[in-house]
Amino acid sequence: MTYEQFLDEVTTLIYERYGLGEKAAIAAVMKAQADDFFTLHDEDASLRTQERAEQDARAVFKKYGAPRR
Repeated sequence: MTYEQFLDEVTTLIYERYGLGEKAAIAAVMKAQADDFFTLHDEDASLRTQERAEQDARAVFKKYGAPRR
């Protein structure tokens, strides 16, 4: 998948699996992107798999999207 499709998939997974609203899921992915979380994904297409999207969705949610306590 393309880099943009990969980011869309990560966003969708966060929205569907972790209960964030659509805007919050997009914001979490944008924060991660601004923090260079996805830099290697842009350069290496082999990182843009469904399995990796699922792993990254979990990691992005934990770091950028999970509600603070």
